[in-house]
Amino acid sequence: MCRILDRVFLTRPLPETLILDNGPEFAGMALDAWAAQHGVHLHFIQPGKPVQNAFIESFNGKFRDECLNEHWFMTLQEAQLVMEAWRREYNEERTHSAIGDVTPQQFIRNHQAGAHRTQDSTTLTVV
Repeated sequence: MCRILDRVFLTRPLPETLILDNGPEFAGMALDAWAAQHGVHLHFIQPGKPVQNAFIESFNGKFRDECLNEHWFMTLQEAQLVMEAWRREYNEERTHSAIGDVTPQQFIRNHQAGAHRTQDSTTLTVV
């Protein structure tokens, strides 16, 4: 898992905190060591309280209903291809009402453009 996190955060900033449930895949020493090495705080929700991490619970439900329950995977490669196609559709084509009816990809571009404009105006003000 830690190699996956290292790959993910090559192109993204590290979060201050990761919110996790208490599943065995998240409670290991390797993840704890990775978080400590990278200065990331691990916050475990209370057992039996999935609403404390509602965003991921909502995503997991959508992923399960729209992808996993719709396919019978015969090979690992098939599973990877189907899941990647679903991920691309979810992030690049589907609009989300919670972020202003744009795709997550467009939301990120808008956010980055706004950050650049703010930085430019701050730089101009200081000079």
